[in-house]
Amino acid sequence: MMRPPVTRTEAGWSNATADRIELVDPDPSWHEQYKQEAAALRSVLPRLDGLRLEHFGSTSVPNVRAKPIIDILLIHPTPEVWPQFIKPICSLGYVYWAETPRKDQMFFVRGMPPFGLRRSHHVHVRTPQDAERELAFRELLRTDPVLAREYEKLKETLARRHTTDHDAYTEAKTAFVTEALSKKLWGSGL
Repeated sequence: MMRPPVTRTEAGWSNATADRIELVDPDPSWHEQYKQEAAALRSVLPRLDGLRLEHFGSTSVPNVRAKPIIDILLIHPTPEVWPQFIKPICSLGYVYWAETPRKDQMFFVRGMPPFGLRRSHHVHVRTPQDAERELAFRELLRTDPVLAREYEKLKETLARRHTTDHDAYTEAKTAFVTEALSKKLWGSGL
């Protein structure tokens, strides 16, 4: 099936008006959705030592409003083998986002307009070292409900401000994540 191209100009991504950022109430099925998707991914991916999958992002944190997108880290230490993942992941309905701003990772999206009606899943391919920050922040939010609520409020503000700009939304959360992780490190005596 021929997929329409998504392009970027100075004005932004060509699909921006259809690809909106919206937060929804927590859904207890998000964890099960992750488990089902992880099983599907494992069934098509090559069997490689060191490959692991992790649910991260706000849908992995109980009782927090989130974009209803299941974020999955596909962690593998050898970037040279990552191109082997493109065809199998795309066979599950994902689009490989080769134009991602981060050139040290691979990024796949399912459901993103114009390829679908709404994003439902992301797969982020990263090295173990690159995944550490995301996993540490996930654990921090899971164990600190006050911090999780602060993060939720920030995301609500950013979703209103950057309704169609996913890059700006993500970038605007960076300072909060960095500060939260710094406090965790200092608080633990490291």
